[in-house]
Amino acid sequence: MIGAISKLFGGNKSEKDVKKILPQVEKVNQFFAQYKSLSNDELRNKTSEFKQRIAKHLEAINNEIAGKQKAAEELPIGDINGRDNFYKEVDELKKEKDKQLEVILLELLPEAFATVKETSRRFSENATLECTATELDRTLSVKKDNVIIQGDKAIYKNTWTAAGGQVTWNMVHYDVQLIGGAVLHSGKIAEMATGEGKTLVSTLPAYLNALSGEGVHIVTVNDYLAKRDSEWNGPIFEFLGLRVDCIDKHEPNGDARRHAYNADIVYGTNNEFGFDYLRDNMVHTPQEMVQRKHHFAMVDEVDSVLIDDARTPLIISGPVGHSDNTQQFFDLKPRIEKLVEAQRKAVNQFLIEAKKKITEGNDDPKDGGLALMRAHRGLPKNSALIKFLSESGNRVKLQKSENYYLADQQKEMPKVDAELFFYIDEKNNQVDLTDQGIQLITKAGEDPEFFILPDIATKLAEIEKGSLSHEEKLHSKEALLNDYALKADRIHTVQQLLKAYTLFDKDVEYVVMEGAVKIVDEQTGRILDGRRYSDGLHQAIEAKENVKIEASTQTYATVTLQNYFRMYHKLAGMTGTAETEAAEFWSIYKLDVVTIPTNVKVIRKDEQDFVYKTKREKYKAVIDEVERLRSIGRPSLVGTTSVEVSELLARMLKQKNIPHNVLNAKQHAREAQVVAEAGLPGAVTIATNMAGRGTDIKLGPGVKEAGGLAIIGTERHESRRVDRQLRGRAGRQGDPGSSSFFVSLEDDLMRMFGSERIAGLMDRMGYKEGEVIQHSMITKSIERAQKKVEENNFGIRKRLLEYDDVMNKQRNVVYKKRNHALFGERLALDLDNAFYSVANGLINSFKEINDHEGFKLAAIVNFGIDTSITAADLDKDDVNVLSERLYNEAVTEYRRKTDAVVQQTLPIIKNIRKEQGNHIENVAVPFTDGKKQIQALANLDKYLASEGRELNDALERNITLALIDDAWKEHLRAMDDLRHSVQTAGYEQKDPLVIYKIEAFNAFKQMDDQVNKDIVSFLCHAQIPMEQTNAGQIREGRESRTDMSKMRQRKEEFATAGGGPEHLSAENEYIDPSGPVKQEPIRVEKAPGRNDLCPCGSGKKYKHCHGKEV
Repeated sequence: MIGAISKLFGGNKSEKDVKKILPQVEKVNQFFAQYKSLSNDELRNKTSEFKQRIAKHLEAINNEIAGKQKAAEELPIGDINGRDNFYKEVDELKKEKDKQLEVILLELLPEAFATVKETSRRFSENATLECTATELDRTLSVKKDNVIIQGDKAIYKNTWTAAGGQVTWNMVHYDVQLIGGAVLHSGKIAEMATGEGKTLVSTLPAYLNALSGEGVHIVTVNDYLAKRDSEWNGPIFEFLGLRVDCIDKHEPNGDARRHAYNADIVYGTNNEFGFDYLRDNMVHTPQEMVQRKHHFAMVDEVDSVLIDDARTPLIISGPVGHSDNTQQFFDLKPRIEKLVEAQRKAVNQFLIEAKKKITEGNDDPKDGGLALMRAHRGLPKNSALIKFLSESGNRVKLQKSENYYLADQQKEMPKVDAELFFYIDEKNNQVDLTDQGIQLITKAGEDPEFFILPDIATKLAEIEKGSLSHEEKLHSKEALLNDYALKADRIHTVQQLLKAYTLFDKDVEYVVMEGAVKIVDEQTGRILDGRRYSDGLHQAIEAKENVKIEASTQTYATVTLQNYFRMYHKLAGMTGTAETEAAEFWSIYKLDVVTIPTNVKVIRKDEQDFVYKTKREKYKAVIDEVERLRSIGRPSLVGTTSVEVSELLARMLKQKNIPHNVLNAKQHAREAQVVAEAGLPGAVTIATNMAGRGTDIKLGPGVKEAGGLAIIGTERHESRRVDRQLRGRAGRQGDPGSSSFFVSLEDDLMRMFGSERIAGLMDRMGYKEGEVIQHSMITKSIERAQKKVEENNFGIRKRLLEYDDVMNKQRNVVYKKRNHALFGERLALDLDNAFYSVANGLINSFKEINDHEGFKLAAIVNFGIDTSITAADLDKDDVNVLSERLYNEAVTEYRRKTDAVVQQTLPIIKNIRKEQGNHIENVAVPFTDGKKQIQALANLDKYLASEGRELNDALERNITLALIDDAWKEHLRAMDDLRHSVQTAGYEQKDPLVIYKIEAFNAFKQMDDQVNKDIVSFLCHAQIPMEQTNAGQIREGRESRTDMSKMRQRKEEFATAGGGPEHLSAENEYIDPSGPVKQEPIRVEKAPGRNDLCPCGSGKKYKHCHGKEV
């Protein structure tokens, strides 16, 4: 019905978008036909021609930008506001330039796409391509085997090394891939089915946007794909005169990483792009920065990066400056073990009671139903309970009791929890202690309120009403607040330990390897090295598993991937499964999703779900289906959501002597080989979700005729995207195939969200154990359950990102100020504002209390001046007039001091140049304000050219950077503490986020005011120590790199129990159906000997040519 209405109005949105692109595709093919007659050199010269046309189009605005910048530099140094006005105009012009750039790129699109397509055709049809050698060709020939220099000719081979193996280029773009390329260029998400060549599609917009010279970032989900794609597609771009690199091949912070970012097209993982951004905002000289402008990013598997990873903050941390509470986890662990054991016994008793009463027909919510409800609320993952609920009618009885106790805003729920020690809300991943639980873990002789938060408001009011002196009241309030903080931390530790023991199971949600707890990605099944659960949960699991609890670290810099990617001028993405998250993409990133038609119609048969009552029946049915498929020569891919299930199925297959392969976290290194053999006739491959992304299963001989690859899902994942990824492994490029999911009422998704109605239906229709129900209504009901989970997860993500948006606004302000200090050209206005801000703050503070003596003292402390503002002036004059007056006095005195420093140092530094010569680049001058000392490093040439002003500029830059970094680091720690502490606001019926926003604003304003005061105070008091004003102390200085040796990078995982991440196992070694495989040697990059002739054809030895820097 909906489809008919859609057709009536010209198709759905994606179809309309595709229709608009079709005329461009026709133009591309027209140019493609014309370019066939061009010589190789003429085709390569198209790149230069396109760049010239772009430069001509942008010539006017580039000249205008250059004119404004020159005008700003020519203004007098004191005209700060005039310069700032020019800089603002330059910023607006740069935004306009980006818009004009998009106009000319759209105009060039058909020709640029045709150029890439024709290059692809030539590589696919010719073993070698000969052309006139350029400097880039000569450079490439040194490192790459596929480029050979012969005289003035360069020969490009169509076979090269990619991902450790030889590949021969054999791809030419289809029309649907041209459509995908146009969608990506327009800054949208191209949803393309498996096998449709997303990697090839990316070459089109990458080439077009690289012509602008602003850089193109192609983002992948792991370093294997980043390196593979850069090596696979690189020669196409390099033949056309563009430079390609992959940041994951180079160490962070190095010259090689910076050189990689300067390439036209840059491949890399989402994490490395984000971490480089953070590291760039921690350096102390512009030369250490590696990234350029964030112009255009294309994200592969965009749903994985921008949805699944968006809530995961990237964190650079270092040693913490204070002791942490890691010991508290071990101290409280015995109490929690005792508590969990007591709960387990109680739950077993409730379950026995429920079974007895329900068997007698007593399922009243106040009696038999109450016992069942307590068992479920106490330990929902109890295997005996799960088994009981899968039996006929029991799930419906639990739902009936749940509805009774959830009614009237859970008014009756305390009766359920009264007999429990703690209760679990599995859907929301929450565990809370009851009064009985608190009594159990409170030791004899301890404060009965050891685990109870005091009512702050009431207790403070009691102190205020008491007869204590003012001093005693103050001490009592401080003691109360300290007690509150200690108890809040203790209760938080207890809650995290309870989660660790009840919701997170070893070898299901995490693994223990090499004495460390490691999370496994539920989306891909790969171990996430370096990622930790946040909020103390990881430390709780470490205590539970008796491994070393990693000491707390302090956050130095942090950003979520969501906020990182929103910085780009243009963002695009590609995936096979974005449609289900289209609303989220639009609401957060303003990214539209366009479904690209397949090159050949998909003929895969997607069957309705097979629903069983128990897991045992379901797994037996899966094995029977595998046997049936194998008997007719069809390969089958059995998808699981956890390694635990994959190993169970492997054991069942082993008992039946069915050869099979298992692909999970353990076989990650052999993934490519396992996947390559998964399409052979009769092959059986058990795979976790890691077979869902970036894998392409090609069918062996005779498989198409037998019916193609069969996908068998053993459980519905909580995300529809993951199921669609698994289905997509079959039916690529018009191949036949089928997909079916086997589901039981005991599965996590069904148990928590979807099985009540289905269970009721099966009971009413008299289904017995072992019988299956299959109907479109059932499949739709399961998909509705998945939508519930997706909505819930989106809510969690949105909430977390709302917290980070607060931090993001603050981060933008700090990093903007930091960049002004780093580059120096816009620092003058920031300092001018700091002087006024401090002056205004002093006037406001002291005018209010009319304390002239205190004001005069503050003026000396902050500005180093004896102000002329009298007591009468302070009392009567307007605040703004007084602020302006104090500001002018301070600035005048500061300029006098800077002139004095110039007079003091100029003769000495001139003498250094005279005596030590031109090889001296920098001079280091010590400054102190009497409390702290700092070295100002000034470029000697700039110092002499500016008649000494460069030294003061260097001091301003250095002290501003140092003070901003220290304050920001402490502020981040305070914000971490604030985020944890505001969660207790929920107990007071307040929204923690609102409290967080208010407190965060106040904390940031306080930090900003303090930084301004510290900077102004140091600059106004700074002087060169008297005993060091000689050439022996003012001496040559060298730029030193920012020390990041003690810092580490990590990603924090916000835990959601359920969903079944994987664990490693020693079983199920790889079974190779094709016989022994020859061990491949480790390949290293081509490198000639130092005394060999350079491969570039120059005739020089390698060490005197392209090997100089090696």
